[in-house]
Amino acid sequence: MRRASYQRGCIRNIRRKNGTTVWEYRWRETQSDGTRRRRAVIVGTLEEYPHESLAQAAVDSVRLTINYRTPQQQLIREINLEKLVSHYREHELPDIFHKQKPSKIREEEQRKSYATQDTYEGYLRKWILPRWRSYLLSEVKAVEVETWLKTLPLARGSRAKIRNVMSALYSHAIRWEWVERNPITSVRQSAKRERTPEVLTVKELTDLLRAIPEPFRTAVFLDGASGLRVGELLGLKWEDVDFDHNVIHIRRSIVKQHIGPPKTEASQKPIPIDAELARSLWLWKQESIYHASSDWIYASPAKNGKQPYWPNSIYRVYIKPAVVEIGLNKKIGWHTFRHTFGTILNSNGENPKVIQELLRHANLRVTMDTYVQAVTDEKRDAQKRVVKMLLPGIARKCS
Repeated sequence: MRRASYQRGCIRNIRRKNGTTVWEYRWRETQSDGTRRRRAVIVGTLEEYPHESLAQAAVDSVRLTINYRTPQQQLIREINLEKLVSHYREHELPDIFHKQKPSKIREEEQRKSYATQDTYEGYLRKWILPRWRSYLLSEVKAVEVETWLKTLPLARGSRAKIRNVMSALYSHAIRWEWVERNPITSVRQSAKRERTPEVLTVKELTDLLRAIPEPFRTAVFLDGASGLRVGELLGLKWEDVDFDHNVIHIRRSIVKQHIGPPKTEASQKPIPIDAELARSLWLWKQESIYHASSDWIYASPAKNGKQPYWPNSIYRVYIKPAVVEIGLNKKIGWHTFRHTFGTILNSNGENPKVIQELLRHANLRVTMDTYVQAVTDEKRDAQKRVVKMLLPGIARKCS
């Protein structure tokens, strides 16, 4: 049988019968009987890739896959980080890789949520590729990566995420047997927060709610009283709200108008809503022109109800002016309401396990370490109780 050699293939543009010009990638594949057979795949249209260099970059993932059986030392010499990223995008970030094309990965197979894919893509495009794209896999060294991370104008948590994305790239390469070790595991990068996330007091939240016009007052009320992630909030349809039992079912999350499943399995658990909160939602349903069971609760009139509002639009037009109006001197965002919900539950003395269930976290540590803050009065009261317990013994000793 003929020994496999590295297939570079060639790319050309062809005109289809419908008049569309597309890029076609062609290569020769060795068959089981040793004969060679020409293969071809359409990469994309000329509109998607106006220059050949862009089309060549797009076929890097295909080229790596078809050369999987090439002798490894020969193959490894051909792989730089840019080619690895292309292959990683196709297999691990399919929704990003295929853009408007339907993903070839079946829904039942495990994969990252669209929000996670979008976050990874941002780190790859903005930080990792500009610095490391031309490096061969064997040329990336832990100390050099660690030194580079220190120069980035980002918070420690963001630098840690970049480190983790790079580590995921090398884990992917190990799985495909292109490298034997992951140099990023030796990269030291703290993820400790440099500042505590802002949370609102009950008074600040109620003042803010009064200053926000409907229907977005109800949206923030629901967010602050349930801890929903903004993608889950804007992904709600009327059919998800069970007004008979005052329960909301979390069936989807929407990020950049891309509909996907909730973040984790724990995120899909239904949440209870108080009767007054349910009443506020019911009143909004009576006023909304989009009140069918399949309609978005916060459907955008600009999109004729076919899409919900963009979160940034609601924040910029309605929430931010309300923050200014009440003189709130805190830097807040949508996630502030989720942190606030967890902190209020904790200050009310709720069972930590109940807080975890309401926030729908997979484990208790995330809840208590990240989303719950002990307010000053609560800390003072806790310390006061300890002092009262110790004082009798100290008094006896002193006497």
